[in-house]
Amino acid sequence: MSTNLTTIEPLGAPLTGTMRVPGDKSISHRSVLFGAMAEGTSHLTGVLDSADVRSSLGAVAAMGAQVNLEKQPDGSLAGTITGWGESGPRQPEEPLDCGNSGTTTRLLMGLLAPWDIQATLQGDESLSRRPMRRITGPLSQMGARFTPDGQETLPLTVHGTCELQPLRYEMPVASAQLKTAVLLAGIFAQGTTWVQEPAPSRDHTELMLPAFGVAVERPAACQAQVTGPQRLHAADVDVPGDPSSAAFPACAAVLAPGSSIRIENVSLNAARIGFAQVLKAMDAQISWKQTGAAGEEPIGTISVAHTADLKATTVEPQAIAGMVDEIPVLSLVAAHASGVTRFKGAGELRVKETDRFQAVIDGLAVLGVRAWAEGDDLCIEGQPDLQPQPGLTFDSLDDHRLAMTWSLVGLTGTEPVQVARFDAIRISYPTFLDDIRSLA
Repeated sequence: MSTNLTTIEPLGAPLTGTMRVPGDKSISHRSVLFGAMAEGTSHLTGVLDSADVRSSLGAVAAMGAQVNLEKQPDGSLAGTITGWGESGPRQPEEPLDCGNSGTTTRLLMGLLAPWDIQATLQGDESLSRRPMRRITGPLSQMGARFTPDGQETLPLTVHGTCELQPLRYEMPVASAQLKTAVLLAGIFAQGTTWVQEPAPSRDHTELMLPAFGVAVERPAACQAQVTGPQRLHAADVDVPGDPSSAAFPACAAVLAPGSSIRIENVSLNAARIGFAQVLKAMDAQISWKQTGAAGEEPIGTISVAHTADLKATTVEPQAIAGMVDEIPVLSLVAAHASGVTRFKGAGELRVKETDRFQAVIDGLAVLGVRAWAEGDDLCIEGQPDLQPQPGLTFDSLDDHRLAMTWSLVGLTGTEPVQVARFDAIRISYPTFLDDIRSLA
């Protein structure tokens, strides 16, 4: 195991009070990319300042967008992006570094496909293992090319074309990244591009594109289509708090005796609060209430308190896409519940920043909790009286969600734990530890 170990001490007090989490990562990416594609100057507020979002910012700047975002007192980014509009992105002089960001990579593929330029996308070691065939396949059907031929991982070079063809595409998996890449390409194709998902995924793209002047139709459940060619114009975007980030303090409050917290100004998009619905199904004391909207995104408050008598639950496959980032921390909560919790059809965990499926099983084994795979089902046998032993060490595997999950063992327990490569939290929630400790 890596010698880069961070010791996570117990909080020693309940979590109480009100907090806000950083801006939503998915919405931040889209506001940056759509602003770069648009004609004119877009004004953005609440943008998440994290390594992933900075990958998107760096990429669009390298292709000619004028980026003027500055750090705000609350840690967010705000300012303007002037896009390339009808002239299209500039030929980048060097490969575009996507860092650890799968969202940056996959959305850029769709963004680049309709333009007569070539751009090489590269990433870190983790991103370079993640599959890209699900994106390059449909975009190739539309007329884009990717080299080296047949390669399924980064680095890849996108060869765009101004003669992009529309596509009717039945997606093999529910994936907001895949859906968005195809729709972004379809905006500039001659005709109607239509996608059908097997289950609902995040719909931030469908909600945000109309603000940038792009008509998006949703003819039926799990369907979306755009008719091109269309052009984007500048828009103002206020990014709400990230529900995926909110899941971690929420689960901490469920596990830490005496805790009761409120998380304000968080997105309550129906495709994003699956974690809260799972906690409720486990009899956790949690509720949420809409208080307003940021554009088409509902925002509100999540209230959550310590729950001593958690019970196991079963999560059906159609719900997995809406909570795939939160399954690791929900698995930790399930380790404290009575009975066997089953996440059905959770195979997508195997192709995230790391193999989260196996990582959850291995991490829970460190806790002395039995977890196992039955095909694509992740099963966890809870221990309501679970008391972690002293001296435990976990490895984040450079995965931000795993880093935060295993840190909760120490924060909400009575013994410190060590987490290898804890600094992976910079990918989505750099202030996580400070925010949690401020509630105690």
